[in-house]
Amino acid sequence: MVKKCISPSSRRGFLVGASALLASPAIAQYTPGDPLRPAPELEPAVRRNVSGFRALDWQTYFSNTRNGAILVDTVSRALHYWSDDQSVYKLYPSSVPLTEEMTRRGRTSVIRKVDGPSWAPTPSMKKRNPEWPDYIPPGPDNPLGTHALYLGWKYYRIHGTHDTRKIGRRSSNGCIGLFNEDIAELFSMAKVGTQVLLI
Repeated sequence: MVKKCISPSSRRGFLVGASALLASPAIAQYTPGDPLRPAPELEPAVRRNVSGFRALDWQTYFSNTRNGAILVDTVSRALHYWSDDQSVYKLYPSSVPLTEEMTRRGRTSVIRKVDGPSWAPTPSMKKRNPEWPDYIPPGPDNPLGTHALYLGWKYYRIHGTHDTRKIGRRSSNGCIGLFNEDIAELFSMAKVGTQVLLI
């Protein structure tokens, strides 16, 4: 009987190669047509919110920037602002409505600005959540945060929030939410009459 010896360098190479094969992902071990090495099940692609932080050109959405322009993209969950003279462009992460039924799209404008808004649930909110209070004064418990831009559509606002977990998510009852520091900045730039487009 003849014994074959493996040199230390060959043994090391074999062990390294075997370890690499065992540690390699399943896709590398897949062999077409081999029932013992079937194609791996791939996890579904996860959509990231990267597009929400891409600068956009106002001309795609507005014919002018008179009084400034606000674009809210409910898909990427981002709010874009252009000043009247286009010297200022801002991009903010936002929260958007929980469901399509609560989402309103189209053109409107800022009709009122309130520093330290109070809040009262709409009739439909109260119907869905009868335990909610009828009124919350300005302050840290107020769902509208520190500032609010009231839109031409009844009950719709762009406002702040004290609950920062809501930003970047479907979390509102119809409004668009921003971090309090972001709504304070937007509040200082937007005017009554600023154009608003929700897409």
